[in-house]
Amino acid sequence: MCGTDKFGFPIRHRTNKQIHYGFSTGDIVKAVVTGGKKVGNYVGRVLCRATGSFDIATKSERVSGINHKYCSTTHQKDGYSYSS
Repeated sequence: MCGTDKFGFPIRHRTNKQIHYGFSTGDIVKAVVTGGKKVGNYVGRVLCRATGSFDIATKSERVSGINHKYCSTTHQKDGYSYSS
């Protein structure tokens, strides 16, 4: 997958790096957010971004914009889906 310029030539590409800040999409994480707008405890499946701003899908909701500093891995992705 790549981005093209106005003539159709490739000018940028997606990175093949899959682990960001020690996390990968699909890991089960526990986030204890102590400051900001989203204060609280969250446990769920993480959606990683290269910026370090993650989304956490809990049982009831999807919380976006959680910094990687607040997260700790509970279970790493292994191909199966688990309930949190």
